Amino acid sequence: MPTAVLVDAVRTAGGTRNGALSGWHPADLAAEVLKALVERTGVDPGRIDDVLMGCVTQVGHQSLNIGRSAVLAAGFPESVPATTVDRQSGSSEQAVHFAAQGVLAGAYDVVVAAGVEVMSSTPMGASVLPGSSPFGPAVLARYGGVHSYGTPGLQSQGIGAELVADRWGLRREDLDAFAARSQQRAAEASLGGRFGEEIVPVRARRLGASGSGPPVARDEGIRPAATAEALAKLPAAFLADGRVTAGNSGPMADGASAALIMSAAKAAELGLTPRARFSAFALAGVDPVTALTGPIPATARVLERSRLSLGDIDHVEVDESFASVVLAWSREHRADPARVNPNGGAIALGHPLGAAGTRMLATMVHELQRTGGRYGLQTSGGGGLATATIIERLG
Repeated sequence: MPTAVLVDAVRTAGGTRNGALSGWHPADLAAEVLKALVERTGVDPGRIDDVLMGCVTQVGHQSLNIGRSAVLAAGFPESVPATTVDRQSGSSEQAVHFAAQGVLAGAYDVVVAAGVEVMSSTPMGASVLPGSSPFGPAVLARYGGVHSYGTPGLQSQGIGAELVADRWGLRREDLDAFAARSQQRAAEASLGGRFGEEIVPVRARRLGASGSGPPVARDEGIRPAATAEALAKLPAAFLADGRVTAGNSGPMADGASAALIMSAAKAAELGLTPRARFSAFALAGVDPVTALTGPIPATARVLERSRLSLGDIDHVEVDESFASVVLAWSREHRADPARVNPNGGAIALGHPLGAAGTRMLATMVHELQRTGGRYGLQTSGGGGLATATIIERLG
């Protein structure tokens, strides 16, 4: 059986809502990371068998198979196919699964997994037309809570984060302390240049503005001065007496990310040195009302399949859609906090939905190489779904 390897992974900086990347068309922004992959590795784009693009809100600028539009915008040959994947916040991580599994099956030699979301121009929930429900009568009859909190999307996910906090007995102080730590870790990593190799600088383009600005090479959402005390002053976002706020949630953001995946044999033929190999994959489905607990069973499954324990994992990336999600996951798996999101997560770096999975992969593989760690685990979840992936650093 072929071995699936990760040759390189890159991302844009995370742009804040209506910030420096808000004026980019998402197809053009995704094209920037696709171009960077082939420029950095020297791979002929005509060799790419497929491009798998994660994107959640596939409407407007992000409609009609944005993966294919990104391929054409990147100037790749028209012969390069593409498709677009939606598994909520795990969309581009699912793209990674499909890409690596295609290599393992012998269906691909060279493939790109990527993701994009420009939430400034295509906000979460925009794909739900007024007066419509994506769930249908049968789902609503089974899970009335899916729709009872308003428009599917951010609102229902926020209520899910509150339900997670309730179930695990998480206090507002716990959530704010975690969020402050994420900001401080990201600030330290950014100042120390740890994101330098993974970030592809792109010129600032602001929504509604003409022209472009200087290159954006730093995540806009990092707040070095954030403290738990300051975050405690923010109002609850979803329930009047709730604990989830804008400060302890992953903010809507703009960004793109991509990973070049191929067989080990093809990498050797092309003279490329892989950064990591793919060790195991897992999925999970959970209650769509609470919606956000999927990373817990997905992690258990991927560890079982890899025959590893969490103690064997040197670096963990858990999607910081909300602080309560990571804290609940950590309690269930008794995780070492020092190994979980050591460079911060989406609370500081932004949460462009479709780009989240390959963003975490880029951060994880570069940090494993910096520290010399062997195994990395990442997990994403949303909408009652979850993905989990384990990689092993090579070299």
